[in-house]
Amino acid sequence: MSDEQRPGQGPDPAEDDAAVPPADDATPGPERVDEEQQVDERPVAEQPEPETSEPAPVAKPARRRSRDPLAAALIGVLTLLLGFAFAVQVRAVGEDQEYAGAREEDLVRILDDLNAREERLRDQIADQRSALQDLTSSDSQSATALEEARARAEAIGILNGTIAARGPGLVITIRDPDEAVRVSDVLDAIQELRGAGAETMQIDGVRVGVSTAITGTPGELLVDGRPITAPYEFVVIGEPESMQTALNIPGGVVQDLTRQGATVDIAPAEQVVVDALRPLDTPQYASPDSD
Repeated sequence: MSDEQRPGQGPDPAEDDAAVPPADDATPGPERVDEEQQVDERPVAEQPEPETSEPAPVAKPARRRSRDPLAAALIGVLTLLLGFAFAVQVRAVGEDQEYAGAREEDLVRILDDLNAREERLRDQIADQRSALQDLTSSDSQSATALEEARARAEAIGILNGTIAARGPGLVITIRDPDEAVRVSDVLDAIQELRGAGAETMQIDGVRVGVSTAITGTPGELLVDGRPITAPYEFVVIGEPESMQTALNIPGGVVQDLTRQGATVDIAPAEQVVVDALRPLDTPQYASPDSD
């Protein structure tokens, strides 16, 4: 009997054990876990770090290399001038058609002068390109690199006529009483001087550059659109002896001018000044080659 006890009998121990459950099992709940077995559920950042005998070395941040704005500007100028020097050339535009009837030996001499000038210009461009690559291949902006860039920029400025220059050279005076000097004669003189190593020059106060144009007619000659009048004065910087020899070769500039009634005076000098300046032309089609 479960609800009533039989008379004369005490409670059955087995029934008592089965009827009365343990106090801990009265209400179901989560199992108890020993404190030693509990897992620390705090975020990793909040957990205490294990103690170590020595602190871990802290890596220093990499130092960023800085660029000097002046060096960057000079590199840009060099690049622009390289493209400019490669694109422009000396041209002569005039009404004189002397070359059509020139002698074979004169044409050969003119061609040799042009080839020599082209080779010098190509060498200069190669040197400037090499220097530019050296500057751009390294992030170092030392004083030596900046000084080299300034020196090359000044050299290009002298060749282009944007910077005044001084040095040994010649002062050439051409007197033309009969107004017989032609465009081709002036151009021949410029090419002959450059072929002999002239670095820069001016004619009657007009600076001659790589894009200079000689135009006009005898007695009314123009250099880059500016009129020049006899006697024509050439101030040239270069090796005096070499330039004087080139002008006086048989069949050369001096003999051609003399046959036309002009006179040529050549005065070597240890120091001449070419101070006429010309604006720097901006190329219309050419752009620097970054390859």
